[in-house]
Amino acid sequence: MRILIADDHELLRDTLELYLKQEGNIETRTAEDLDGAVQLIEDEGDFDLVLLDFNMPGMNGLEGLKKVKAMNGGQRVALISGVASRDVAEQALAENAAGFLPKTLSARSVVNAVRFMAMGEQYAPLDFMSQEDESSAQNHPLASQLSRREMQVLEGLSGGLSNKEIARNLDVREPTVKLHVKTLYRKIGVHNRTQAALIAKESGLF
Repeated sequence: MRILIADDHELLRDTLELYLKQEGNIETRTAEDLDGAVQLIEDEGDFDLVLLDFNMPGMNGLEGLKKVKAMNGGQRVALISGVASRDVAEQALAENAAGFLPKTLSARSVVNAVRFMAMGEQYAPLDFMSQEDESSAQNHPLASQLSRREMQVLEGLSGGLSNKEIARNLDVREPTVKLHVKTLYRKIGVHNRTQAALIAKESGLF
């Protein structure tokens, strides 16, 4: 099975690639923007599934999805996103996307979803498509160790964001983010952002 992962956050690409490769029979290729994904498809032919980050450079909303779907007689294409709303997911599915994957999915759920979509089915997690605005994250064992702000920082790390990007998103200063990063590392027993992202992913938190 050949999977193309296109996302502008290197950490997320690497994490997804790691989990998929562990399955043994999944070959992965990666790109950091839409142009790179298009070039890989043109150079290497069809993929069994293409995962496109909704917010990466070149996407222009759902136009990127439509463009890749139309290549080479039609690719199976799914959107991945950490910020897209349920409305965006519904629009993508209406455009016959292979599926929609929130970046909050656990690693095992991502692998299962990839296999499901590659077989020709359409995937969207029921809890995301029917969720209310209120998050249930506070009931999660890992989340119970962290403050609300530390959770927000960990979510940013899991999405591959830099400290500067997290600071901008949270409207705080970068040194404040660095302090939260150091504190959450100690609380969850890790030494770097890759380990923190992996633990969050494995626990099903993000």
